[in-house]
Amino acid sequence: MPTRTSFLINPPKLAPLDHDQEERRSTTHYVNKQSLLSNIFSSLDHFICRFLDYPLRASIDPKHVLSGNFFPVDELPPTVCEVLEGTLPRCLDGAYIRNGPNPQFIPQGPYHLFEGDGMLHCIRIRDGEATFCSRFIKTYKYTVEREIGWPVILNFFSGFNGLAASIARFAVNFCRILAGEYDPRLGFGTANTSLAFFGGELFALGESDLPYRIKITPIGDVITLGRHDSFGAPFTTMTAHPKIDPETHEAFAFRQSINFRPPFLIYFRINKHGEKQPEVPIFSLPELSLIHDFAVSKKYAIFPDTQITMNAKNILKGMPAVSVDPKKVPRLGIIPRDAVDESEMWWVEVPGLNMVHAVNAWDENSGGGETIVVLATTVLSVEHVLDEMDLARARLERIEINVQEKTVTRRAFSSANLDFAVINPAYAGKNNRYIYAATGAPMPKISGVVKIDTSLVSTEDSEECTVGKRLYGNKCYGGEAIFVPRDPHNPAAEEDDGYLVTYIHDEVTGESRFIAMDARSPTLEIVSVVRLPQRVPYGFHGIFLPEHDLQLCNLSPN
Repeated sequence: MPTRTSFLINPPKLAPLDHDQEERRSTTHYVNKQSLLSNIFSSLDHFICRFLDYPLRASIDPKHVLSGNFFPVDELPPTVCEVLEGTLPRCLDGAYIRNGPNPQFIPQGPYHLFEGDGMLHCIRIRDGEATFCSRFIKTYKYTVEREIGWPVILNFFSGFNGLAASIARFAVNFCRILAGEYDPRLGFGTANTSLAFFGGELFALGESDLPYRIKITPIGDVITLGRHDSFGAPFTTMTAHPKIDPETHEAFAFRQSINFRPPFLIYFRINKHGEKQPEVPIFSLPELSLIHDFAVSKKYAIFPDTQITMNAKNILKGMPAVSVDPKKVPRLGIIPRDAVDESEMWWVEVPGLNMVHAVNAWDENSGGGETIVVLATTVLSVEHVLDEMDLARARLERIEINVQEKTVTRRAFSSANLDFAVINPAYAGKNNRYIYAATGAPMPKISGVVKIDTSLVSTEDSEECTVGKRLYGNKCYGGEAIFVPRDPHNPAAEEDDGYLVTYIHDEVTGESRFIAMDARSPTLEIVSVVRLPQRVPYGFHGIFLPEHDLQLCNLSPN
Protein backbone atom coordinates (compact mmCIF):
# COMPACT_ATOMS: atom_id res chain seq x y z
CA MET A 1 0.00 0.00 0.00
CA PRO A 2 1.10 3.71 -0.33
CA THR A 3 3.46 5.30 2.20
CA ARG A 4 4.41 8.60 3.78
CA THR A 5 5.57 11.40 1.54
CA SER A 6 6.22 15.10 1.80
CA PHE A 7 3.76 17.46 0.14
CA LEU A 8 5.50 19.90 -2.18
CA ILE A 9 3.31 21.62 -4.75
CA ASN A 10 6.05 24.18 -5.42
CA PRO A 11 9.28 22.98 -3.81
CA PRO A 12 11.49 25.81 -2.50
CA LYS A 13 14.62 26.63 -4.49
CA LEU A 14 17.59 24.96 -2.85
CA ALA A 15 21.32 25.25 -3.44
CA PRO A 16 22.75 22.61 -5.81
CA LEU A 17 23.90 19.41 -4.16
CA ASP A 18 27.65 19.04 -3.99
CA HIS A 19 29.42 15.70 -4.43
CA ASP A 20 29.29 14.75 -0.75
CA GLN A 21 25.59 15.50 -0.57
CA GLU A 22 24.92 13.37 -3.61
CA GLU A 23 26.73 10.42 -1.98
CA ARG A 24 24.69 10.78 1.21
CA ARG A 25 24.95 13.74 3.54
CA SER A 26 25.77 13.02 7.19
CA THR A 27 23.07 14.60 9.35
CA THR A 28 24.67 14.39 12.80
CA HIS A 29 26.85 17.54 12.67
CA TYR A 30 24.19 19.36 10.67
CA VAL A 31 21.40 18.68 13.18
CA ASN A 32 23.54 19.74 16.12
CA LYS A 33 23.88 23.19 14.51
CA GLN A 34 20.10 23.34 14.10
CA SER A 35 19.14 22.12 17.59
CA LEU A 36 17.52 25.41 18.62
CA LEU A 37 15.41 25.54 15.45
CA SER A 38 14.56 21.87 15.85
CA ASN A 39 13.23 22.54 19.34
CA ILE A 40 11.15 25.44 18.08
CA PHE A 41 9.68 23.38 15.25
CA SER A 42 8.96 20.49 17.62
CA SER A 43 7.16 22.84 20.00
CA LEU A 44 5.03 24.05 17.09
CA ASP A 45 4.24 20.41 16.25
CA HIS A 46 3.07 19.87 19.84
CA PHE A 47 0.88 22.98 19.63
CA ILE A 48 -0.74 21.88 16.35
CA CYS A 49 -1.48 18.39 17.70
CA ARG A 50 -2.93 19.73 20.94
CA PHE A 51 -4.91 22.78 19.85
CA LEU A 52 -5.50 22.80 16.07
CA ASP A 53 -6.24 19.21 15.04
CA TYR A 54 -9.79 18.11 14.53
CA PRO A 55 -10.83 15.19 16.76
CA LEU A 56 -8.98 12.24 15.27
CA ARG A 57 -10.95 9.71 13.25
CA ALA A 58 -10.24 6.07 14.08
CA SER A 59 -8.27 5.64 10.84
CA ILE A 60 -5.75 8.33 11.87
CA ASP A 61 -5.85 7.98 15.66
CA PRO A 62 -2.55 6.31 16.71
CA LYS A 63 -4.24 4.85 19.81
CA HIS A 64 -6.44 2.86 17.45
CA VAL A 65 -4.15 2.34 14.45
CA LEU A 66 -1.21 1.12 16.57
CA SER A 67 -3.20 -1.16 18.87
CA GLY A 68 -2.44 -4.84 19.37
CA ASN A 69 0.01 -6.38 16.92
CA PHE A 70 0.15 -3.18 14.89
CA PHE A 71 2.19 -1.62 17.71
CA PRO A 72 5.82 -1.11 16.64
CA VAL A 73 8.76 -3.24 17.81
CA ASP A 74 12.45 -2.49 18.30
CA GLU A 75 15.21 -3.71 16.04
CA LEU A 76 16.46 -7.23 16.72
CA PRO A 77 19.92 -8.44 15.61
CA PRO A 78 20.25 -11.91 14.05
CA THR A 79 18.94 -14.40 16.61
CA VAL A 80 18.81 -18.19 16.36
CA CYS A 81 15.27 -19.60 16.19
CA GLU A 82 13.71 -22.86 17.38
CA VAL A 83 12.05 -25.16 14.86
CA LEU A 84 8.89 -26.24 16.69
CA GLU A 85 7.32 -28.59 14.17
CA GLY A 86 8.56 -30.55 11.16
CA THR A 87 11.70 -29.71 9.24
CA LEU A 88 12.50 -26.84 6.92
CA PRO A 89 12.57 -28.07 3.29
CA ARG A 90 15.89 -27.76 1.50
CA CYS A 91 14.41 -25.42 -1.12
CA LEU A 92 13.86 -22.85 1.65
CA ASP A 93 17.61 -22.33 2.03
CA GLY A 94 17.80 -18.58 1.53
CA ALA A 95 15.83 -15.75 3.13
CA TYR A 96 12.18 -14.79 3.50
CA ILE A 97 11.86 -11.03 4.08
CA ARG A 98 8.65 -9.17 4.86
CA ASN A 99 8.23 -5.39 4.73
CA GLY A 100 5.82 -3.25 6.70
CA PRO A 101 5.21 -0.03 8.66
CA ASN A 102 6.88 0.31 12.07
CA PRO A 103 7.10 3.95 13.23
CA GLN A 104 10.28 4.70 15.15
CA PHE A 105 8.38 7.34 17.18
CA ILE A 106 4.93 6.92 18.70
CA PRO A 107 2.92 9.70 17.02
CA GLN A 108 1.34 12.43 19.14
CA GLY A 109 -0.85 13.62 16.30
CA PRO A 110 -2.68 11.97 13.41
CA TYR A 111 -1.15 8.81 11.96
CA HIS A 112 -2.31 6.46 9.18
CA LEU A 113 -1.27 2.81 8.87
CA PHE A 114 0.42 3.54 5.54
CA GLU A 115 2.86 6.06 7.08
CA GLY A 116 5.11 4.06 9.41
CA ASP A 117 8.85 3.74 8.87
CA GLY A 118 9.74 0.64 6.88
CA MET A 119 11.04 -2.34 8.82
CA LEU A 120 12.25 -5.60 7.29
CA HIS A 121 11.67 -8.86 9.16
CA CYS A 122 14.05 -11.49 7.77
CA ILE A 123 14.33 -15.19 8.49
CA ARG A 124 17.59 -16.64 7.11
CA ILE A 125 17.47 -20.41 6.55
CA ARG A 126 20.43 -22.69 5.93
CA ASP A 127 20.65 -26.48 6.27
CA GLY A 128 17.41 -26.67 8.24
CA GLU A 129 18.39 -23.99 10.76
CA ALA A 130 16.88 -20.52 11.01
CA THR A 131 18.00 -17.09 12.18
CA PHE A 132 15.63 -14.15 12.54
CA CYS A 133 16.35 -10.41 12.35
CA SER A 134 14.31 -7.18 12.33
CA ARG A 135 15.86 -3.96 11.05
CA PHE A 136 14.61 -0.51 10.11
CA ILE A 137 15.25 0.49 6.51
CA LYS A 138 17.71 3.35 6.96
CA THR A 139 15.95 5.79 4.65
CA TYR A 140 16.94 9.42 4.53
CA LYS A 141 13.72 10.22 6.40
CA TYR A 142 14.47 7.65 9.11
CA THR A 143 18.06 8.89 9.53
CA VAL A 144 17.17 12.59 9.76
CA GLU A 145 14.36 11.98 12.23
CA ARG A 146 16.51 9.63 14.27
CA GLU A 147 19.14 12.34 14.72
CA ILE A 148 16.60 15.05 15.55
CA GLY A 149 14.60 12.76 17.83
CA TRP A 150 11.23 13.78 16.42
CA PRO A 151 9.22 13.29 13.18
CA VAL A 152 9.91 16.17 10.82
CA ILE A 153 8.60 15.07 7.39
CA LEU A 154 4.94 15.74 6.77
CA ASN A 155 2.52 12.80 6.77
CA PHE A 156 0.66 12.71 3.47
CA PHE A 157 -2.37 10.60 4.43
CA SER A 158 -3.05 12.00 7.91
CA GLY A 159 -1.25 15.35 8.17
CA PHE A 160 -4.06 17.42 6.64
CA ASN A 161 -6.64 17.15 9.42
CA GLY A 162 -8.73 20.31 9.36
CA LEU A 163 -7.97 23.64 7.71
CA ALA A 164 -6.07 25.29 10.57
CA ALA A 165 -3.93 22.22 11.27
CA SER A 166 -3.25 21.71 7.55
CA ILE A 167 -2.05 25.28 7.01
CA ALA A 168 0.05 25.20 10.17
CA ARG A 169 1.69 21.85 9.36
CA PHE A 170 2.44 22.89 5.82
CA ALA A 171 3.98 26.15 7.02
CA VAL A 172 6.17 24.40 9.60
CA ASN A 173 7.26 21.82 7.02
CA PHE A 174 8.12 24.57 4.53
CA CYS A 175 10.15 26.44 7.15
CA ARG A 176 12.01 23.25 8.04
CA ILE A 177 13.12 22.91 4.43
CA LEU A 178 14.15 26.56 4.16
CA ALA A 179 16.05 26.29 7.45
CA GLY A 180 17.89 23.24 6.13
CA GLU A 181 16.57 20.82 8.72
CA TYR A 182 16.09 18.32 5.92
CA ASP A 183 16.51 18.25 2.15
CA PRO A 184 13.60 16.59 0.31
CA ARG A 185 15.82 15.97 -2.71
CA LEU A 186 17.55 13.26 -0.68
CA GLY A 187 14.32 11.34 -0.05
CA PHE A 188 11.08 11.69 1.86
CA GLY A 189 9.53 8.20 1.89
CA THR A 190 9.51 5.22 4.22
CA ALA A 191 10.17 2.31 1.79
CA ASN A 192 7.67 0.32 3.87
CA THR A 193 5.59 -1.46 1.23
CA SER A 194 7.36 -4.25 -0.66
CA LEU A 195 10.62 -5.80 -1.87
CA ALA A 196 11.85 -6.66 -5.35
CA PHE A 197 14.91 -8.40 -6.78
CA PHE A 198 16.19 -7.45 -10.23
CA GLY A 199 19.47 -6.46 -11.86
CA GLY A 200 21.26 -8.53 -9.21
CA GLU A 201 20.03 -6.18 -6.46
CA LEU A 202 17.46 -6.41 -3.65
CA PHE A 203 15.32 -3.31 -3.16
CA ALA A 204 12.93 -2.13 -0.45
CA LEU A 205 10.21 0.01 -2.02
CA GLY A 206 7.50 2.49 -1.20
CA GLU A 207 5.79 4.53 -3.88
CA SER A 208 6.49 7.84 -2.11
CA ASP A 209 10.24 7.62 -2.83
CA LEU A 210 12.89 5.88 -4.90
CA PRO A 211 13.92 2.32 -3.93
CA TYR A 212 16.53 1.55 -1.28
CA ARG A 213 19.19 -1.13 -1.87
CA ILE A 214 19.28 -3.87 0.76
CA LYS A 215 21.86 -6.54 1.58
CA ILE A 216 21.34 -9.72 3.62
CA THR A 217 24.58 -10.82 5.28
CA PRO A 218 25.63 -14.49 5.65
CA ILE A 219 24.54 -14.42 9.32
CA GLY A 220 21.13 -13.02 8.38
CA ASP A 221 21.57 -9.35 9.22
CA VAL A 222 19.77 -6.73 7.12
CA ILE A 223 21.87 -3.82 5.85
CA THR A 224 20.59 -0.72 4.05
CA LEU A 225 23.07 0.25 1.34
CA GLY A 226 21.32 3.46 0.32
CA ARG A 227 18.77 5.14 -1.91
CA HIS A 228 19.04 4.12 -5.57
CA ASP A 229 19.09 7.58 -7.13
CA SER A 230 19.80 6.33 -10.66
CA PHE A 231 16.12 5.37 -10.98
CA GLY A 232 15.03 9.00 -10.84
CA ALA A 233 15.89 12.66 -10.35
CA PRO A 234 15.32 14.64 -7.12
CA PHE A 235 11.63 14.96 -6.15
CA THR A 236 10.75 11.76 -8.05
CA THR A 237 9.40 8.41 -6.95
CA MET A 238 8.92 4.85 -8.20
CA THR A 239 6.16 2.30 -7.80
CA ALA A 240 6.35 -0.23 -5.00
CA HIS A 241 5.21 -2.93 -7.47
CA PRO A 242 7.64 -3.24 -10.38
CA LYS A 243 7.04 -6.27 -12.61
CA ILE A 244 9.92 -8.61 -13.45
CA ASP A 245 9.98 -10.84 -16.53
CA PRO A 246 11.53 -14.15 -15.38
CA GLU A 247 12.78 -14.90 -18.91
CA THR A 248 14.29 -11.56 -20.01
CA HIS A 249 15.05 -10.42 -16.42
CA GLU A 250 13.78 -6.94 -17.29
CA ALA A 251 11.85 -4.89 -14.74
CA PHE A 252 8.94 -2.61 -15.66
CA ALA A 253 7.98 0.30 -13.45
CA PHE A 254 6.27 3.68 -13.30
CA ARG A 255 6.20 6.81 -11.22
CA GLN A 256 3.50 9.38 -10.53
CA SER A 257 3.79 13.15 -10.29
CA ILE A 258 4.14 14.45 -6.74
CA ASN A 259 3.82 18.11 -7.71
CA PHE A 260 0.25 17.74 -9.04
CA ARG A 261 1.28 18.69 -12.58
CA PRO A 262 1.15 16.64 -15.80
CA PRO A 263 2.34 14.21 -16.85
CA PHE A 264 0.71 12.46 -13.92
CA LEU A 265 2.08 9.07 -14.97
CA ILE A 266 5.53 8.11 -16.31
CA TYR A 267 6.30 4.57 -17.48
CA PHE A 268 9.79 3.12 -17.86
CA ARG A 269 11.77 -0.09 -18.22
CA ILE A 270 14.89 -1.30 -16.40
CA ASN A 271 17.08 -3.71 -18.36
CA LYS A 272 18.51 -6.95 -16.99
CA HIS A 273 21.67 -5.13 -15.88
CA GLY A 274 19.63 -2.81 -13.65
CA GLU A 275 19.98 0.20 -15.97
CA LYS A 276 16.95 2.47 -16.30
CA GLN A 277 15.80 3.06 -19.89
CA PRO A 278 14.22 6.26 -21.32
CA GLU A 279 10.95 7.33 -19.73
CA VAL A 280 7.57 7.36 -21.46
CA PRO A 281 5.43 10.26 -20.16
CA ILE A 282 1.69 9.54 -20.22
CA PHE A 283 -0.23 12.77 -20.89
CA SER A 284 -3.54 11.03 -21.62
CA LEU A 285 -4.19 10.61 -17.88
CA PRO A 286 -6.11 13.86 -17.23
CA GLU A 287 -5.86 13.92 -13.44
CA LEU A 288 -3.78 12.44 -10.65
CA SER A 289 -5.36 9.20 -9.49
CA LEU A 290 -3.76 6.80 -7.05
CA ILE A 291 -2.20 4.06 -9.21
CA HIS A 292 -0.78 1.62 -6.68
CA ASP A 293 -0.07 -1.30 -9.01
CA PHE A 294 -0.22 -2.25 -12.69
CA ALA A 295 -0.05 -5.39 -14.83
CA VAL A 296 2.47 -6.41 -17.50
CA SER A 297 2.09 -9.18 -20.09
CA LYS A 298 4.63 -10.15 -22.75
CA LYS A 299 3.28 -7.46 -25.06
CA TYR A 300 1.48 -4.85 -22.96
CA ALA A 301 1.48 -2.78 -19.79
CA ILE A 302 -1.97 -2.18 -18.26
CA PHE A 303 -2.63 0.77 -15.92
CA PRO A 304 -5.75 1.30 -13.76
CA ASP A 305 -7.27 4.78 -13.48
CA THR A 306 -9.38 4.33 -10.36
CA GLN A 307 -11.87 6.40 -8.37
CA ILE A 308 -9.16 7.04 -5.76
CA THR A 309 -7.87 10.49 -6.71
CA MET A 310 -5.30 12.97 -5.41
CA ASN A 311 -6.24 16.64 -5.47
CA ALA A 312 -4.22 19.55 -4.03
CA LYS A 313 -7.41 21.62 -3.70
CA ASN A 314 -8.56 19.29 -0.93
CA ILE A 315 -5.71 20.51 1.26
CA LEU A 316 -6.92 24.09 0.92
CA LYS A 317 -10.18 22.86 2.43
CA GLY A 318 -8.40 21.09 5.30
CA MET A 319 -9.09 17.67 3.78
CA PRO A 320 -6.74 14.81 2.85
CA ALA A 321 -5.25 15.11 -0.63
CA VAL A 322 -6.28 11.50 -1.31
CA SER A 323 -10.02 10.96 -1.63
CA VAL A 324 -12.62 8.93 -3.52
CA ASP A 325 -14.60 10.42 -6.41
CA PRO A 326 -17.85 8.38 -6.61
CA LYS A 327 -18.84 10.06 -9.91
CA LYS A 328 -15.71 9.02 -11.75
CA VAL A 329 -15.84 6.00 -14.07
CA PRO A 330 -12.71 3.82 -13.66
CA ARG A 331 -10.65 3.02 -16.75
CA LEU A 332 -7.82 0.79 -17.92
CA GLY A 333 -4.98 2.18 -20.01
CA ILE A 334 -3.16 -0.19 -22.38
CA ILE A 335 0.25 0.57 -23.90
CA PRO A 336 2.76 -1.69 -25.70
CA ARG A 337 5.28 -2.99 -23.18
CA ASP A 338 8.26 -1.72 -25.20
CA ALA A 339 6.67 1.61 -26.19
CA VAL A 340 8.96 4.61 -26.69
CA ASP A 341 6.07 7.10 -26.44
CA GLU A 342 2.34 7.02 -25.66
CA SER A 343 1.15 7.27 -29.26
CA GLU A 344 -0.21 3.70 -29.20
CA MET A 345 -1.82 3.96 -25.76
CA TRP A 346 -5.59 3.66 -25.45
CA TRP A 347 -8.07 3.71 -22.56
CA VAL A 348 -11.28 1.81 -21.96
CA GLU A 349 -13.90 2.53 -19.30
CA VAL A 350 -14.60 -0.30 -16.85
CA PRO A 351 -17.35 0.75 -14.39
CA GLY A 352 -16.78 -0.55 -10.88
CA LEU A 353 -13.19 -1.72 -11.46
CA ASN A 354 -10.96 -0.16 -8.79
CA MET A 355 -7.93 -2.36 -9.31
CA VAL A 356 -5.50 -2.23 -6.39
CA HIS A 357 -3.21 -5.25 -6.84
CA ALA A 358 -2.37 -6.98 -10.13
CA VAL A 359 -1.58 -10.69 -9.79
CA ASN A 360 -0.55 -11.58 -13.37
CA ALA A 361 -1.26 -10.85 -17.04
CA TRP A 362 -0.75 -12.67 -20.33
CA ASP A 363 -1.72 -12.48 -24.00
CA GLU A 364 -4.06 -14.85 -25.85
CA ASN A 365 -4.94 -15.20 -29.53
CA SER A 366 -8.09 -16.96 -30.71
CA GLY A 367 -10.73 -16.73 -33.41
CA GLY A 368 -12.06 -13.58 -31.76
CA GLY A 369 -8.74 -11.79 -32.05
CA GLU A 370 -6.17 -10.74 -29.48
CA THR A 371 -7.06 -10.75 -25.79
CA ILE A 372 -5.14 -9.55 -22.75
CA VAL A 373 -5.99 -11.52 -19.61
CA VAL A 374 -5.38 -9.75 -16.29
CA LEU A 375 -5.75 -11.40 -12.89
CA ALA A 376 -6.25 -8.75 -10.23
CA THR A 377 -8.05 -7.71 -7.08
CA THR A 378 -10.56 -4.89 -7.19
CA VAL A 379 -11.87 -3.01 -4.16
CA LEU A 380 -15.61 -3.09 -3.55
CA SER A 381 -17.13 -0.26 -1.49
CA VAL A 382 -14.12 1.82 -2.49
CA GLU A 383 -15.29 4.71 -0.28
CA HIS A 384 -14.00 2.74 2.72
CA VAL A 385 -10.55 1.92 1.37
CA LEU A 386 -8.71 4.73 3.20
CA ASP A 387 -10.80 5.58 6.25
CA GLU A 388 -12.58 2.33 7.15
CA MET A 389 -10.48 -0.49 5.75
CA ASP A 390 -12.34 -3.06 7.80
CA LEU A 391 -15.51 -2.23 5.82
CA ALA A 392 -13.86 -2.47 2.39
CA ARG A 393 -13.84 -5.77 0.54
CA ALA A 394 -11.57 -6.94 -2.25
CA ARG A 395 -12.61 -9.36 -5.00
CA LEU A 396 -10.27 -11.52 -7.08
CA GLU A 397 -11.16 -11.33 -10.78
CA ARG A 398 -10.23 -12.47 -14.27
CA ILE A 399 -10.35 -9.41 -16.54
CA GLU A 400 -10.34 -9.97 -20.32
CA ILE A 401 -9.47 -7.06 -22.62
CA ASN A 402 -10.37 -7.49 -26.29
CA VAL A 403 -7.67 -5.52 -28.11
CA GLN A 404 -9.50 -5.22 -31.43
CA GLU A 405 -12.92 -4.30 -30.04
CA LYS A 406 -11.55 -2.41 -27.03
CA THR A 407 -14.03 -4.05 -24.68
CA VAL A 408 -13.65 -5.61 -21.24
CA THR A 409 -15.34 -8.57 -19.56
CA ARG A 410 -14.89 -9.58 -15.91
CA ARG A 411 -15.43 -12.77 -13.94
CA ALA A 412 -14.95 -13.33 -10.22
CA PHE A 413 -13.15 -16.38 -8.86
CA SER A 414 -14.75 -16.25 -5.42
CA SER A 415 -17.16 -14.25 -3.30
CA ALA A 416 -14.66 -14.23 -0.43
CA ASN A 417 -12.77 -11.10 0.68
CA LEU A 418 -9.40 -11.81 -1.01
CA ASP A 419 -6.30 -9.71 -1.60
CA PHE A 420 -2.47 -9.96 -1.39
CA ALA A 421 -2.57 -12.67 -4.02
CA VAL A 422 0.58 -14.32 -5.42
CA ILE A 423 1.56 -16.93 -8.00
CA ASN A 424 4.53 -19.12 -8.79
CA PRO A 425 6.93 -16.33 -9.94
CA ALA A 426 8.14 -18.43 -12.88
CA TYR A 427 4.69 -17.91 -14.47
CA ALA A 428 4.79 -14.09 -14.49
CA GLY A 429 3.55 -12.93 -17.90
CA LYS A 430 2.33 -16.43 -18.80
CA ASN A 431 -0.96 -18.30 -18.45
CA ASN A 432 -0.97 -19.55 -14.86
CA ARG A 433 -3.43 -21.89 -13.24
CA TYR A 434 -3.04 -21.27 -9.50
CA ILE A 435 -3.36 -18.19 -7.30
CA TYR A 436 -2.74 -18.05 -3.55
CA ALA A 437 -4.72 -15.23 -1.92
CA ALA A 438 -5.01 -13.90 1.62
CA THR A 439 -8.42 -13.93 3.31
CA GLY A 440 -9.47 -10.69 4.99
CA ALA A 441 -10.56 -11.04 8.59
CA PRO A 442 -11.54 -8.27 7.62
CA MET A 443 -8.58 -6.30 6.25
CA PRO A 444 -6.06 -5.22 7.30
CA LYS A 445 -5.99 -8.43 9.34
CA ILE A 446 -5.63 -11.72 7.44
CA SER A 447 -7.16 -14.93 8.78
CA GLY A 448 -5.83 -17.45 6.26
CA VAL A 449 -4.92 -18.27 2.68
CA VAL A 450 -6.86 -19.92 -0.16
CA LYS A 451 -5.69 -21.65 -3.33
CA ILE A 452 -7.63 -20.66 -6.46
CA ASP A 453 -7.73 -22.80 -9.62
CA THR A 454 -8.25 -20.28 -12.43
CA SER A 455 -9.21 -22.99 -14.90
CA LEU A 456 -12.49 -23.53 -13.01
CA VAL A 457 -13.90 -20.08 -13.65
CA SER A 458 -17.11 -20.26 -15.65
CA THR A 459 -18.84 -17.75 -17.90
CA GLU A 460 -20.69 -16.55 -14.81
CA ASP A 461 -19.22 -15.49 -11.47
CA SER A 462 -18.29 -18.68 -9.67
CA GLU A 463 -17.60 -19.70 -6.09
CA GLU A 464 -16.20 -23.08 -7.13
CA CYS A 465 -12.64 -21.99 -7.92
CA THR A 466 -11.25 -22.54 -4.41
CA VAL A 467 -9.36 -25.86 -4.27
CA GLY A 468 -7.33 -25.35 -1.10
CA LYS A 469 -7.73 -23.45 2.14
CA ARG A 470 -5.88 -22.87 5.41
CA LEU A 471 -7.20 -20.82 8.35
CA TYR A 472 -4.58 -19.83 10.90
CA GLY A 473 -6.78 -20.48 13.93
CA ASN A 474 -8.54 -18.60 16.71
CA LYS A 475 -7.07 -15.11 17.16
CA CYS A 476 -4.21 -16.01 14.80
CA TYR A 477 -3.56 -13.71 11.85
CA GLY A 478 -0.95 -13.61 9.13
CA GLY A 479 -0.07 -11.83 5.93
CA GLU A 480 0.68 -12.31 2.28
CA ALA A 481 1.95 -15.87 1.62
CA ILE A 482 4.88 -16.20 -0.80
CA PHE A 483 5.19 -19.21 -3.14
CA VAL A 484 8.58 -20.99 -3.17
CA PRO A 485 9.02 -23.72 -5.85
CA ARG A 486 10.32 -27.05 -4.62
CA ASP A 487 12.68 -27.43 -7.58
CA PRO A 488 12.96 -24.11 -9.48
CA HIS A 489 15.43 -25.57 -11.99
CA ASN A 490 13.14 -28.42 -13.09
CA PRO A 491 11.20 -27.36 -16.23
CA ALA A 492 8.91 -30.39 -15.85
CA ALA A 493 7.80 -29.45 -12.32
CA GLU A 494 4.09 -28.87 -11.73
CA GLU A 495 3.08 -25.24 -11.29
CA ASP A 496 1.91 -25.78 -7.69
CA ASP A 497 4.83 -28.02 -6.62
CA GLY A 498 6.22 -25.92 -3.81
CA TYR A 499 5.56 -24.24 -0.47
CA LEU A 500 3.81 -21.16 0.84
CA VAL A 501 5.69 -19.22 3.53
CA THR A 502 4.53 -16.40 5.79
CA TYR A 503 4.57 -15.01 9.33
CA ILE A 504 1.58 -15.49 11.64
CA HIS A 505 0.84 -13.98 15.04
CA ASP A 506 -1.15 -15.47 17.93
CA GLU A 507 -2.94 -12.61 19.68
CA VAL A 508 -3.69 -14.82 22.70
CA THR A 509 -0.11 -15.88 23.47
CA GLY A 510 1.56 -12.83 21.90
CA GLU A 511 3.88 -15.13 19.94
CA SER A 512 4.82 -14.85 16.26
CA ARG A 513 5.86 -17.77 14.07
CA PHE A 514 7.16 -18.52 10.60
CA ILE A 515 5.27 -21.29 8.82
CA ALA A 516 5.73 -23.25 5.61
CA MET A 517 2.70 -24.86 3.94
CA ASP A 518 2.50 -27.54 1.24
CA ALA A 519 1.02 -25.68 -1.75
CA ARG A 520 -0.27 -28.93 -3.33
CA SER A 521 -2.26 -30.03 -0.27
CA PRO A 522 -6.04 -29.34 -0.30
CA THR A 523 -5.66 -28.16 3.30
CA LEU A 524 -2.39 -26.32 2.58
CA GLU A 525 -0.87 -28.52 5.25
CA ILE A 526 1.69 -26.88 7.54
CA VAL A 527 4.97 -28.79 7.17
CA SER A 528 7.20 -26.65 9.40
CA VAL A 529 6.81 -24.08 12.16
CA VAL A 530 9.54 -21.83 13.55
CA ARG A 531 9.12 -19.87 16.79
CA LEU A 532 10.34 -16.32 16.31
CA PRO A 533 12.29 -14.57 19.07
CA GLN A 534 10.29 -11.35 18.67
CA ARG A 535 6.77 -10.34 17.73
CA VAL A 536 6.30 -9.44 14.05
CA PRO A 537 3.75 -6.64 13.53
CA TYR A 538 1.25 -7.05 10.70
CA GLY A 539 2.70 -5.69 7.46
CA PHE A 540 2.46 -5.59 3.71
CA HIS A 541 4.45 -7.46 1.02
CA GLY A 542 7.41 -9.82 1.12
CA ILE A 543 9.84 -11.84 -0.98
CA PHE A 544 11.77 -15.08 -0.82
CA LEU A 545 15.34 -15.10 -2.13
CA PRO A 546 17.09 -18.45 -2.65
CA GLU A 547 20.74 -18.83 -1.69
CA HIS A 548 21.95 -18.10 -5.23
CA ASP A 549 20.21 -14.72 -5.35
CA LEU A 550 21.50 -13.80 -1.89
CA GLN A 551 25.02 -14.45 -3.13
CA LEU A 552 24.41 -12.14 -6.11
CA CYS A 553 23.37 -9.35 -3.72
CA ASN A 554 26.55 -9.87 -1.69
CA LEU A 555 28.71 -9.67 -4.81
CA SER A 556 27.30 -6.27 -5.78
CA PRO A 557 29.53 -3.29 -4.87
CA ASN A 558 28.42 -1.52 -1.71
